[in-house]
Amino acid sequence: MASKRNGTLYIGVTNDIERRVAEHKSGLVPGFTQKYGVKILVWLEQFPDSSQALQREKQLKNWHRAWKIALIEKTNPQWRDLAEVQERRDGS
Repeated sequence: MASKRNGTLYIGVTNDIERRVAEHKSGLVPGFTQKYGVKILVWLEQFPDSSQALQREKQLKNWHRAWKIALIEKTNPQWRDLAEVQERRDGS
């Protein structure tokens, strides 16, 4: 997740992406993402089990910032909010 294009980045794992995105967007949960206004879903990966997801989270958190930005821009060069894109697809 990001605060804006090339802004503050946050990497996390969840078993309920819709709930977690809603928590970020509401800004009601105290912590890093609230403090820095991280509300835009710019990258998403899915894994068959939590151990693989946690392994990937750890890997990405150790990456250089430039690598993370390149990963995002590879498939989302406009830094669109993927949560909003999905809502439009679902007709919400």
